[in-house]
Amino acid sequence: MLKNNLYVALIHFPVMNKNDQPIGSALTTIDLHDIARASITFGVKGFYVITPYEDQATLAKQVIEHWTKGVGGKLNPFRKKALELIRVAATFEDAVNSIKEEKNEPVVTIATSAKKTVGSITTETLRLKLENEASHVLVFGTAWGLADELIDTCDFILDPIYGDADYNHLSVRSAASIYLDRIINGR
Repeated sequence: MLKNNLYVALIHFPVMNKNDQPIGSALTTIDLHDIARASITFGVKGFYVITPYEDQATLAKQVIEHWTKGVGGKLNPFRKKALELIRVAATFEDAVNSIKEEKNEPVVTIATSAKKTVGSITTETLRLKLENEASHVLVFGTAWGLADELIDTCDFILDPIYGDADYNHLSVRSAASIYLDRIINGR
């Protein structure tokens, strides 16, 4: 059994557009639901939604409140429990600092990307790294993926997820589920 020290972050800024330019992206509420459900399924400690945009942060908080304090939580307690994992932060640095304060231990950051990167690590290698005392944050990008400026701040980057076709552009919620399964279950 792995030490429960894994967090997830979903980045909305800085991410890339299809023209390989850094941008900010809009929040997609289904990402909140699906990544929260995958996170609780695999024992993730917390799920950070990162957006510097006040209107997007407000939307995220409204969705979370509906399912944790409102009628949604009464109607679906399983969804309530999953969405209770979500925290909203303006920057990735804010999220990392929050984890440092909460756990009083180092935080290791792991970027994900659909592009092969020199020096990337396998999910098996990451699984072994989770055995230490540090907290670990698995970082996902929206739009066309994390901006290089954010990837460069991370301690590690995971190998991409490949299928049997040339197509390699999974939804972020699908990628999160696949990575979490591979990391936690060793597949």
